[in-house]
Amino acid sequence: MRAASIRFDEVTLGYDRRPAVHHLRGEIAAGSLTAVVGPNGAGKSTLLKGIVGTLKPLEGRINIAPEGRTAVAYLPQAAEIDRTFPISVYDLVAMGLWSRSGLFGAVGRSDRTRIEEALAAVGLVGFERRPISTLSGGQMQRALFARLLLQDASLILLDEPFTAIDARTTVDLLALVRRWHDEKRTVVAVLHDLDMVRRTFPETLLIAREPVAWGATERVLSPENMLAARRMVEAHDPHAAPCRRSA
Repeated sequence: MRAASIRFDEVTLGYDRRPAVHHLRGEIAAGSLTAVVGPNGAGKSTLLKGIVGTLKPLEGRINIAPEGRTAVAYLPQAAEIDRTFPISVYDLVAMGLWSRSGLFGAVGRSDRTRIEEALAAVGLVGFERRPISTLSGGQMQRALFARLLLQDASLILLDEPFTAIDARTTVDLLALVRRWHDEKRTVVAVLHDLDMVRRTFPETLLIAREPVAWGATERVLSPENMLAARRMVEAHDPHAAPCRRSA
């Protein structure tokens, strides 16, 4: 498997023609481990939606190479997941095979083995038949990470994956993130815990609706850059027209 790179060519993303992220230009290198940080309202989740393709750029292009969007695994924020849906943990995790077997594809013996291994990797052996509605926040996040394992993607996008979960689950799931990085997969995560970012993520993109700093984490997360990001978000005009690239 070849890791995926992501190139942004003067990208503007937004809703109803209003920009949420603009003037983004640069590249997330193949096999890198990158945090996306910024104040509330900075456009972090919007950026991930643009990468995964659920939100089309208002201007510019997002290019994923070499395998294209089929190589992308995406974990949205917990609030976007319907936990009342009547499905078991086993079936939720098995959904990670859909990209290969299809929605109605049969689950063979080798697939069942892979599902069992994924459940074991996240510490959910014995939870297979539980409805997802009965899970704690940490248990649900473990199940979603197991589904990501089965997707076997070269590009993994995580939107606030460690929010409102217990410390032990955070440690266990961070170990999976490091494992993906060791396997040369490209991992991009939206995060709020800057201490975690400093400990675990070598590269960071700091945005405040437009890029503030991008590169080595310690350089990006300087007090000066963080102050600039906060001021940029506070000064944002919600009625501004989409930015256009200069001729």
